[in-house]
Amino acid sequence: MNIAIFGGTFDPIHAGHLRAARAAARRFGLSRILFVPCGIPPHKLGEDLAPFPHRFAMVALAAQGEPAFVPSLLEAPKPDRHPNYSVETAEAVHRMIGPRDQLYFILGLDSFLDVPNWRDYQRLCELADFIVASRPGFGSRKLLASIRNGHACGALVENGSTPSLPAGAGVHVLSGVRAAIASREIRSAASTGRPLAGLVPPLVEEYIRKEELYRSERDGRAGRRGK
Repeated sequence: MNIAIFGGTFDPIHAGHLRAARAAARRFGLSRILFVPCGIPPHKLGEDLAPFPHRFAMVALAAQGEPAFVPSLLEAPKPDRHPNYSVETAEAVHRMIGPRDQLYFILGLDSFLDVPNWRDYQRLCELADFIVASRPGFGSRKLLASIRNGHACGALVENGSTPSLPAGAGVHVLSGVRAAIASREIRSAASTGRPLAGLVPPLVEEYIRKEELYRSERDGRAGRRGK
């Protein structure tokens, strides 16, 4: 089987995520896409995220009616508050799949270009091929060149040199996906009571309204955390 991990904070999950997942499933014949909300993202420590149970619930609602979409608790917060690292998640999935199964990792262009900053990213490249939801004009060669030249990652320095993806890393560009939606824009709209139609699935919008998520961004109440 072809199986993919689609990780993120999903705060909240939105239509852009779902479009990318559907396109990836069609193009790469994915039998399962594991939607993995990150419990404790190492790059967002200290940020005011909606609690994990709310983010997982929204992922579960968004996956309804999509047989290949599987909400996953692989990165649920642990008692020791250990940050979630993608390489550890990929290791866990790799132990669960068969020797002939192919593992992919779905991510956006900005996240992909930051991969050399990730913990043990070289091992991650061994475990999974990347499916990159890209923007026009970025093919696989240009993406890899951007990483290797350090263009996208800024002044990255690792042991005195610019880090790069290992030679032969599997990178597949997922083009033609219109996903110009940002979670922060959805949170802003929710904070002022604006409609979210077209931005998130109807069940997710209903959940946000009922749980009063993101209201704290407007009025200082505990709405960001829900009721």
